[in-house]
Amino acid sequence: MSSIYNKEDNDLIIARINKLTPESPALWGKMTVDQMLKHTEAAIAVAFSEKELKINFFMKLLGKMLKNKVFNSDFKKNSPTAPEFVFSDTYDFEASKKALIEKFSRFAEGEKSISLTQHPFWGKMTPDDWNKLMWKHLDHHLRQFGV
Repeated sequence: MSSIYNKEDNDLIIARINKLTPESPALWGKMTVDQMLKHTEAAIAVAFSEKELKINFFMKLLGKMLKNKVFNSDFKKNSPTAPEFVFSDTYDFEASKKALIEKFSRFAEGEKSISLTQHPFWGKMTPDDWNKLMWKHLDHHLRQFGV
């Protein structure tokens, strides 16, 4: 699998992000392209301890039970997401794209870029766990918009 920490792999994801336009249609799901950019940027912000998630006890248990299965398979279309990652307004496409690229490119600094080791939903997170989660999540949404 490609790595978010590898500069060349990281650049490949950024090149895909740069192929998006404000008119890029979703191949599935309800999000618009600007909403997807905000959604994926928010998910990355968790890794850098820049976004806090409030997860109840039951959901924490569920996350720990599902972690291995989810991290080792493709993300399913129309999967549920936490309320903190739902963006339903209209957003500035260029500003949202720039913010996502800036956040994602920080992973190329290496494993030291991650500051959160205990995810509120998934539990203990290794650098490899973050690599799987961030790569699969962003790849999933880029495929959602055809890039």
